[in-house]
Formats: sequence, structure tokens, C-alpha cells
Amino acid sequence: MQLAVAPPLLPMLAKRVSALPAGDGWIFEPKWDGFRTLIFRDGEELLLQSRDQKPLNRYFPELVAPLLAGLPQKCVLDGEIVVAQDGGLDFDALQLRVHPAASRVQLLSRELPASVVFFDLLCEGTHDLLGEPFRKRRARLEELLRTAKPPLVITPSTTDRAQAADWFERFEGAGLDGVMAKAEDGGYQPNKRVMFKVKHDRDCDCVVAGFRWHKTGDKDSVGSLLLGLYDEQAALQHVGVCASFTLAKRRELSELLAPYRKNALAEHPWRSWATNDGAEGGEQRMPGGKSRWSQGKDLSWEPLRPELVVEVAYDHMQSGRFRHTAQFRRFRSDKAAQDCNYAQLEVVAPQELSEIFHE
Repeated sequence: MQLAVAPPLLPMLAKRVSALPAGDGWIFEPKWDGFRTLIFRDGEELLLQSRDQKPLNRYFPELVAPLLAGLPQKCVLDGEIVVAQDGGLDFDALQLRVHPAASRVQLLSRELPASVVFFDLLCEGTHDLLGEPFRKRRARLEELLRTAKPPLVITPSTTDRAQAADWFERFEGAGLDGVMAKAEDGGYQPNKRVMFKVKHDRDCDCVVAGFRWHKTGDKDSVGSLLLGLYDEQAALQHVGVCASFTLAKRRELSELLAPYRKNALAEHPWRSWATNDGAEGGEQRMPGGKSRWSQGKDLSWEPLRPELVVEVAYDHMQSGRFRHTAQFRRFRSDKAAQDCNYAQLEVVAPQELSEIFHE
């Protein structure tokens, strides 16, 4: 490709903050929960590049024709590939698209077609726009996409802090997991955390039903805790993990968990999984389940008697599981494991996205 901004290119990144940044000079946008994508177009050549610089074209064939029809002959844009249905974003459906079988990809592209939400313009024609202020890049992006129709969408933006705060509350139920804040006069800095993201932060008490050893060491330090919640049928469902411990904490956890390992499998609710090889296509919530997302990873785990309760922080639930790794807060010796259920979670009603994905 002969472009002023050529691939491969790492996208600009964001720092997580607890609130909208103070002062003036900010442009706010909803934070989309999809696949971050840089789109390069040079005539009939088109590249959809993932955040880790891998091509995505084969996984989203339905986007090629609309992109060639709706974008300038030479351009580079930053955006997010999403699947929107029933008034919200469906990240699970999006993940299914990354499949080795072309026939499966083609089927899903017809049944659950994807969209692209654009939020930055890095190159137009022969002009490298990386050094231009964001307000100018944004204005030009709006001009280029003023007649765009789904599956090409431009993200809403505002300089009004009250509206940004409203988005933060209303849009979460539709799968938008926060608000982005970008400096109006900021240039585009690849692989630099110069934007800000404000995400929801909630508490949840979970059962610690197992753990994984840390990848370093000789089984003397804990890598992650396997978390569970009881559903309405009193079945303990695997909902995710918490990790990111210091080395000292990992070793401390190894000693703390030791008593709970004794006879852990005798009546463990995940007993059948402990001896299962985790082949793809089995139980979706199995903590040791293998998939195309876990190639090369050691997914072996150690069961614990489901008696220990931990309080964690999380930002978003997706299909009954934590969308991202939960953060350890503290152990709760004052709470019974049986009380750790889905009923404690905050439920957010979906916000219809029809105003964004207009027909």
C-alpha cells in the first residue's frame, strides 16, 4: 500500500481513570465494546488491521464492499468492529466470527453481520493527519462520512460534560462500557496511552472454587483465582477470574489456600470438569475449557472446597460472566459462600441504539 500512513501501525491507547477529566478542551465519546480496528484503503486494496497488527479481512467479508463504496480512495481510519442486535452490542457473537472455517464465517456474516464504528481519521489522500489536532481530524471525519449508512457508522461525540455523564449511565445496558475522553488539541500517538477511559466499577462477592498456579515459579505462587456465583437453581457457575497480584501476595495466597485443597474434589460442583480435557464445544463455563482463544495457554487448575468468599471489583457482565478480569479487593470471612449469587449484581436496562445505528 502506498499511503502517507502505512501499515502496520499500532493504535493510540487509553489510560483508565475513575471520573471524567476536569477542565475544558475535551471531546467525549461512548466507549465501544468490540474489536479495535485500523482500516487502510489504497484504491482497491483494503486492510482491516487488529490491535495486535493482524489482518481481520477474512473474518468480516460483509464489510469489504461497504468500505470500498463508502471510504475515500486513499485513507486510514481508526474504529471498532461491533455486532449490534436487539438494541445492544453482542460481544459473544463478535467473538464467534474469529473462526478457522471459512464456511462458518460466511454463514455468521449473513446471520449476524458486523458494523464498523469510526472515531478517528489518520490519513486522507496524500495527507498524514497524525500530527493534526483531534478536533480537526474529527471534523474532517464527520465531513467524509456525512452520507454514511450502516454498516458504516460514526460514533457520537460531545464537548458537553453533562451529556457525557448521561451516556455513561444510559448506554451501559446496550454494551457500551464507558466513556472516552480525548484532548481537542491532541495529535494521534500510536501505542501511547494519551486518551482517557472512564469505566464502571462495581463490587461483587464470589466463591473461590479453584485457582491456577502462576506461570513462573515451582507451584509456590498463585496466578489467578477461579470465581463462581450460584444461579437460581443453586448451581455454581464459573464467572471468571481475578489476578494481578504482587509476587508477595501470590506466595501468601498459596499458603492461605492450602487448607481448602484438602479433599476438594470429593463434593466439588465442578468435579466432572477437573478430569475433563476441556475440548472445544463442551461446557461453556468450564474453567479449564480450551478454545481458539487459548491456544498455547496452560489452562490446568486446582480445585478448592467452595467455602472461601472474596470481594472483587468488576466493570461489566457479559452473558453471565465478567467481561474482563476482576480485581481482588479482600476476603470476606463474614459471608457464607451460599450467599454469593447473581441476585447481588446490578442489572442495567438496555438503551436502544437506533439513534446511532439508524436505518
